[in-house]
Amino acid sequence: MTATIEPTIIKERLPSASARLSLTPTGSVPGLLDGAWWPRSRDLLREIPALTDALDVCWGRITQVTVNPAHWPVIPRRVPVTGHTVHVGWFTDEQDPNKVILFSYTVGRLDLLVIPPETEPAAAARLMAAATVPGGVRTASGLMADEAMSHDAAETRSREEEWETDGGAATGILSSAPRR
Repeated sequence: MTATIEPTIIKERLPSASARLSLTPTGSVPGLLDGAWWPRSRDLLREIPALTDALDVCWGRITQVTVNPAHWPVIPRRVPVTGHTVHVGWFTDEQDPNKVILFSYTVGRLDLLVIPPETEPAAAARLMAAATVPGGVRTASGLMADEAMSHDAAETRSREEEWETDGGAATGILSSAPRR
């Protein structure tokens, strides 16, 4: 996948809904992730303002965001947000594709799991909870892989149950073949 880097600043701020965000409790043991973010789309121009609006109050002004372009089709260099501009950078090899890193004047750095916008609410809730465990040692991609495996296992169990209720692999049924 290739990313398009947009060098211009859009003067008007695009309307956005509130951020779907979950953070580790303040003062807890640091972990690899500081929380999780579930954007509504893959449009950074629309999503970053909602994210910074939610974080600026409690974490200080967000000045820079870095992403991996694997999941973002367009990466603007600057995004206008309330009261300032956020600079956006990207790294292909150095940054986990399922993570966004935010920098602020006050806190320094926040690492957030990015939950894909198309994720089902129940899976997103599990991922948000897992990413906010104080002292967590799972990486963003590790959490996404765990969720994918549990989803695949649940889907397999569901198919097996459906197959058995439709007449497959029933146990305890006597065979009509003669015994020898």
